[in-house]
Amino acid sequence: MHSLNSLPVLPIVALRIDPWSSTTIKEYEKLFAYFGIKPFNEVLPELSELVEPHPLMRRGVVFGHRDFRNFLQVIKSGGKAAILTGLMPSGKMHLGHKMVIDQLVYYQKVMKAKVFVAIADVEAYAVRKKSRKEVIESALNEYIPNYLALGLDPEKTVIYFQSNYRPEYYRLIQLFSRKVTLAEMQAIYGQDLGPAKIMAALTQAADILHPYLNEFGGHDIVLVPVGADQDPHLRLARDIADRYSNDIRLGRPASTYHRLMTGLTGDKMSSSRPDSYIALTDPPEEAAKKVMRSLTGGRATAEEQRKLGGEPQKCPIFELNAYHLIPDDNELRKLYEDCVSGRILCGRCKKETAERLKEFLKEHQERLNSVKDLVKEVVKPPAF
Repeated sequence: MHSLNSLPVLPIVALRIDPWSSTTIKEYEKLFAYFGIKPFNEVLPELSELVEPHPLMRRGVVFGHRDFRNFLQVIKSGGKAAILTGLMPSGKMHLGHKMVIDQLVYYQKVMKAKVFVAIADVEAYAVRKKSRKEVIESALNEYIPNYLALGLDPEKTVIYFQSNYRPEYYRLIQLFSRKVTLAEMQAIYGQDLGPAKIMAALTQAADILHPYLNEFGGHDIVLVPVGADQDPHLRLARDIADRYSNDIRLGRPASTYHRLMTGLTGDKMSSSRPDSYIALTDPPEEAAKKVMRSLTGGRATAEEQRKLGGEPQKCPIFELNAYHLIPDDNELRKLYEDCVSGRILCGRCKKETAERLKEFLKEHQERLNSVKDLVKEVVKPPAF
């Protein structure tokens, strides 16, 4: 299937990526030339020799990496690997967020890696201007329960709030400020860089690098799976690790990059626009209605589609299936070929997708109800 390893992508508006903006990234391939990200398909053979790659990797959704070979070497040698992710508690958790959790569960189960989850409550308050109460409650009642319901093992996971962690972590933030200049920060993040964003960036660097410290397990490598919009934080953390290599036990983090899901409305999926996403707590019937209203990669008329075929590379419905709802590659390949040949029209495809989605949400929400009481056991909320 020539398309699944080259799923279509969007044009970088500028040579700078801003992790705090809502700008849609396009033409992901430009990231290889401009920022030194490597194509993930170059490491797929080595990964396949070790374990079965995750479907998101096989299908080109995970499209890029930095130093993934180093991560594989640690796994092969029996070393200690950590996976770091961060969550920004804002609005409902949706399928765009689920992509990261699917990868965490894969690394935890298949590669026996320790998972660290940073709840970015400080960044949400300082940069996103969210209320402390709203952020903490959203993390405890929305995000963490969904993480557990998606399969994250609480026994092998460290979940913490940025405002309620350990002294060694905060010490890193303070130390990092010495060897980073304002000019460097502006080169990475842009000119619009006040104290809140500077602190958020240094805190993110501590999130990424702290698993290397002996106090947090002394891991041999940290891998961070992110959307491409978060790459500035990885570049800063890698630079900091190099500068402190003689002073602190740190290493360069590895990273993988996945495509961001297209919203059902055809533009970027956004937590502020409910019609653009499927929330993991959406009632199944309501979610199905969103699918039926979604834009597609279909032609203007049924006759034209039968003649020219559809364009799944432009279709949010095909993405739903490729990213979340069809685990079998052969089944997905058939859907793709039926679409591009015109054998299936959008109405039928939407109905079948809606049924898959309803089944997924029903099963997920049953698991969600069964794990909610575990939250208080896996994370300590801030006092205020």
